[in-house]
Amino acid sequence: MGSLKSEVYFCIYEKDYEQYAKNNIPLEKAEVKNRFEIRLKNERASHAVIDLLTRQDVEKTAFEIINRYIRFVDRDENKRRSAWSMNQQWAFFIGKDRGTLRLTTEPEPYTFERTLNWLRHQVAPTLKMIGTIDQLNQTAILSELIHEAKLTEKHEKLIEQQYLTREDVIL
Repeated sequence: MGSLKSEVYFCIYEKDYEQYAKNNIPLEKAEVKNRFEIRLKNERASHAVIDLLTRQDVEKTAFEIINRYIRFVDRDENKRRSAWSMNQQWAFFIGKDRGTLRLTTEPEPYTFERTLNWLRHQVAPTLKMIGTIDQLNQTAILSELIHEAKLTEKHEKLIEQQYLTREDVIL
């Protein structure tokens, strides 16, 4: 469940069938029937390790991670999806009154440097591609997109911060 590239990924499979296929172990003799893996990367993995070291309760950490990211519900056409009841079998699996474990920290403040880093790694290659297509097709899609873009208050504030001199900022 989830993308293999994401920082949180769950793998659920029938371990008994895997052992049968790999080692020819009969299904009824397999010790583990199903396997539920939590795969974490980077910051999410660090938060999980900190929780494990702090509480020293593997069961609580694991199930609170699962409960944070996965929820199976029973469809109810008369309610919004967010109001659907949790599936009873899933509720039994998760356990009663189970909490959730947040594996993230507060986002870093919105800064010019952070914006440049995002542009450099996420946006610039696409902009370069559109610019190349514009040149080849003799179009102006990229300049039109920039011209039509609406700046938010956050953008205006960053512009102001970059424009002000140090003396303007220090009172």
